[in-house]
Amino acid sequence: MNRFDGVKVLLTGAASGIGRATAVRLVAEGAEIFAVDLSEEGLAGTAEAATGPGKITTRVVDVTDEPAVIAAVEAAVGALGGIDVLVNVAGVHRTTPIDRLTVEDLTFLFSVNVVGTALFCREAQRHLPDGSGVIVNVASLSATQGNPYMSAYSASKGAVLSFSLSLAAELSSRLIRVVPISPGSTDTPLIRRPDMLPPGLDYSYFDKVRAPFGAATPEQIAAVIAFAASSDASYVTGLDLRVDGGSHT
Repeated sequence: MNRFDGVKVLLTGAASGIGRATAVRLVAEGAEIFAVDLSEEGLAGTAEAATGPGKITTRVVDVTDEPAVIAAVEAAVGALGGIDVLVNVAGVHRTTPIDRLTVEDLTFLFSVNVVGTALFCREAQRHLPDGSGVIVNVASLSATQGNPYMSAYSASKGAVLSFSLSLAAELSSRLIRVVPISPGSTDTPLIRRPDMLPPGLDYSYFDKVRAPFGAATPEQIAAVIAFAASSDASYVTGLDLRVDGGSHT
């Protein structure tokens, strides 16, 4: 299905994981994508992987840098001729036991996960068409399911979720949809980093909440993002779409 023929998409966090899988999926369905990330090498890999009737343009952007975000959105509008859909995937994670939690941890997590998302939403909504514009923000299952050593990360993703729900209400008068996606455990380069599971901590709790379907692939999450961004979800807004393989059951 080419649900995105001619649809103009601004995508953040496109260099790896869910962001790369989303770019690949949307280009395969005909989208014209302006993809941003901090990793130039990762963006090059995504551009190589994304083949199909659509096309992709890339730009290195620090999502926490307000002038850079403003410039990136303007560049996307210029390159694509407008923006129909914004997909915010860019995000970071840290394992932060409460006795080791620092202000730098909080600043880092909230700067990328919350400030970056909010800045792109603020700038992109100016260009989204009334009646058909869409924003998809990637939150996390951690926003609504408590897990040890993840309080700071969970708080940042909880902020993304609540921000998205309120933004959906605010933009409803323009008939612009805002859909937060909450993935559960997903097998991406982010969760395979050595610092994700620092030694000396008790991880037995996670065995109790492990999803019956196991960890998701980035492609499984990208498929839900594609649904939320497409006209197939034209009556879906302000709803947290949990993609968690049964973790909440």
